[in-house]
Amino acid sequence: MKYIENMQQVAALEPDYLGFIFYEKSKRNFEGIIPDLPEGIKKVGVFVNEIPEILVSIVEEYQLDAIQLHGDESVEYINSIRAKLEFSRTSFIEQNKGRKKVKKPKSYQNLEIIKVFGIKDEFNFEILKPYVNVVDYFLFDTKGKERGGNGVKFDWSVLEKYPLDIPFFLSGGIGLDDVEQIQIVTKANLPIYALDVNSKFETEPGKKKIQELKQFKEVIISSEKK
Repeated sequence: MKYIENMQQVAALEPDYLGFIFYEKSKRNFEGIIPDLPEGIKKVGVFVNEIPEILVSIVEEYQLDAIQLHGDESVEYINSIRAKLEFSRTSFIEQNKGRKKVKKPKSYQNLEIIKVFGIKDEFNFEILKPYVNVVDYFLFDTKGKERGGNGVKFDWSVLEKYPLDIPFFLSGGIGLDDVEQIQIVTKANLPIYALDVNSKFETEPGKKKIQELKQFKEVIISSEKK
């Protein structure tokens, strides 16, 4: 998301998550104000190999509920993010001890961490195993020229070999034309947690088509009830 009015329009459709890209090389790079969102919508910050201290400051500034890591972030990197967030909160509380009007900062112990991996025609799922105890979700996107938002699908049949129980987001060029394929893949006993949609529902980078998103959500929900 990039534009306030558009954010509010999309939020009215009650998605589970809204994403904000904090990556200067992205056409969707976000700089600005996030309006108050309805309760239940989680704010996701999308980062690519960001300096840990900068990432932590953005999480705190925007009160993010989740982070999506689109770069080459290691297990050690993720552990350092969690530690820095907790240290920052503890330090603030200690520095303001005894000051009655100072509100305690938000705890990020439940910050959701989503680690992204790109797939094209094949994928070595062994590389996921070190992340099992440090992330909440994986996200599988299409490996392409850009770090996400390429608008192209990968071969979803690759996911049939997914060996883990950790839920994942399905991403990569998903549009209205993919509903039938989505119905098939979601019935394959895979732990698909969410569908991540982006470029196929845009009039320009960061600006979403409201009616098409609404239609997509309605079709997906009705297909799940069948």
